[in-house]
Amino acid sequence: MSSDFYRLAVSSHFSSFPKSFSLRKKVPWWYQILNPRSKFVAKWNRTFLYVCIAALFLDPLYFYFPITGDKACMQTDLVLGVFVTFSRTVADLFFLFHMVLKFRTAYIAPTSRVYGRKELVTDPRDIASRYLKSDFIIDLLATLPLPQIVVWFVIPAVKHSTVAHVNHTLSLIVLIQFIPRLFQIFPLQRRILKTSGLIAKTALAGALYNLGSYMLASHVLGASWYVASIQRQYDCWIITCKTEMNRTHSPSCNPSFLDCATLEHRERQAWFKHTRLLSDCDALNNKNEFQFGLFADAFTDHVSSSRFVQKYFYCLWWGLKNLSSYGQNLQTSTYSGETLFSSFICIAGLILFAHLIGNMQNYLQSSTARVEEWRLKQKDTEEWMNHRQLPPELQQRVRRFVQYKWLTTRGVDEEAILRALPLDLRRQIQRHLCLDIVRRVPFFGQMDNQLLDAICERLVSSLNTKHTYIVREDDPVREMLFIIRGQVESSTTDGGRTGFYNSITLRPGDFCGEELLTWALMSSSSLNLPSSTRTVKTLTEVEAFALRAEDLKFVASQFKRLHSKKLQHAFRYYSHQWRAWGAHFIQAAWRRHRKRKLAMELLGKESLFYTNVLEIEEDDDDVDVGDGGGAGESSTAQSVGTFQNLGATVLASKFAANTRKGKIKKLKINLPDSDSLKMPKMFKPAEPDFSTFHD
Repeated sequence: MSSDFYRLAVSSHFSSFPKSFSLRKKVPWWYQILNPRSKFVAKWNRTFLYVCIAALFLDPLYFYFPITGDKACMQTDLVLGVFVTFSRTVADLFFLFHMVLKFRTAYIAPTSRVYGRKELVTDPRDIASRYLKSDFIIDLLATLPLPQIVVWFVIPAVKHSTVAHVNHTLSLIVLIQFIPRLFQIFPLQRRILKTSGLIAKTALAGALYNLGSYMLASHVLGASWYVASIQRQYDCWIITCKTEMNRTHSPSCNPSFLDCATLEHRERQAWFKHTRLLSDCDALNNKNEFQFGLFADAFTDHVSSSRFVQKYFYCLWWGLKNLSSYGQNLQTSTYSGETLFSSFICIAGLILFAHLIGNMQNYLQSSTARVEEWRLKQKDTEEWMNHRQLPPELQQRVRRFVQYKWLTTRGVDEEAILRALPLDLRRQIQRHLCLDIVRRVPFFGQMDNQLLDAICERLVSSLNTKHTYIVREDDPVREMLFIIRGQVESSTTDGGRTGFYNSITLRPGDFCGEELLTWALMSSSSLNLPSSTRTVKTLTEVEAFALRAEDLKFVASQFKRLHSKKLQHAFRYYSHQWRAWGAHFIQAAWRRHRKRKLAMELLGKESLFYTNVLEIEEDDDDVDVGDGGGAGESSTAQSVGTFQNLGATVLASKFAANTRKGKIKKLKINLPDSDSLKMPKMFKPAEPDFSTFHD
């Protein structure tokens, strides 16, 4: 019973999911509903944008199909036609695939945007209904292969088709289909901006994108000018041919003669020998009644009969020149088509050139904004220093610091960037930047990862130039520095004691300001910051991470493992303050030991002297006893008297020696003898009370 109820609950729970979701097997891609914010959709939209731009570049190439020459006829460039038609077919496949994806891409329900939920509609019927009502017509018009249909099916089916008819039909269809393809780009750009926030990821890419759009407009304008020029010449031919289509002119002109397919016909050859069509439609002849206007350059420079590459670049240059100059150099005729075309060039050039300059300026300024901001800040600093009349040495130090900070950070405020990020992401970034550096410090190598993460989270960057005092002796310690790059000199005089000086050099991996850690670990530390026992001065440019007093106090209060005996001993071992005190303690002990050793050696020498004197007296006594009895008594009395006199002499000599030693010691008080000087007592560094905490 319970199992059936569980199945029913599960089936009812997953019944709300669309059929495209499956829990057991993978759904085929043609049944899947895509998320509009997925990576695949974002990449496809960007790829399709480039395809649309390439398609807009391909379509105007149809305008270069007609070719004219010295034979007064028009023909089609077949090689160019095959290439453009094949490329257009490939582009149409991308447009078709884009339409299919739109039928399988979910959308956000409009009612859910009010409350910020943004629920996705994944029902295929709702997606198809929405798409058919919105963008389907424009996408369909942009996807239909109309030029291919005309070239492959319509023209071969017409029996009496001419090159002029093909040119007119293709130009009209391409021009009509170019409009929906152009308008298809704008909603695509909006979708890309919604998903990724920007179209071009770099300033250079953005500048090239806008420049490419401007070049595309020049390309379309140049191709339109070329096909309009061919059409203008064809109109002149038709007018001249109509004047020769009468009984007085023999042979009579036929409009079919203007097609190069009739070059081998005898009637056409006979007509061409007597016709005035070439002279009446010559753009170089200013006496002709027919005016070519702005299309005269296409014939005076022999553009229409040139090769495709030469023809294309000339037309591109013509379009770029007139767009940039707003069509000011155009010389138009009274023909209304030329006047309208020139007006369109003027308006389009004004809009596109202003758009190009504005976007290019924005993108280029974004790449140099930091440099300009630094220059302004440097200028303000110079004016402030001159206003305050700072000494030249201080001004030079300020300039050096500003220059060093710019070279290191490039004007980027790292703290502001990190503050704007979520806590977890900020923690991961700080761990990536600082964890390896903090682990180089031997003292922090004894800590676990959680404690190191808490320390890394609160580290801030610190920059110092050469010969800068980070902290002086007896000044309050406000931060603990972990050196990343550079060298620092740490010295102390032990509170200004005479004759005492200790100096060490700190390198990358070392730290200073350990008094702050001792202060933070004390359970009853006051608000007053500890005083520094050393003077810290930079020897080179130094880059370091700083741990402020309040942050270190917070870490010490939150993590009781920082109070362990193991870390306490590690801190004493790696602290330069404790090392200096230990070295001083060992030196004092060694000197006391040396002094005691010298005293013992002197005492041993004195004892050996007295022993030798007594042995000599005993030997003399033995000799006197061997001489006789009466004489022995008198000699014994004499030897006792002599020994007493000798003892008094020795005592007097010792007293005189001690007296002399005392005088010499008094005289040597001010002499710089290391054996006679006493080591000044260096007090033991303060340490926290660990009695209230447990390991």
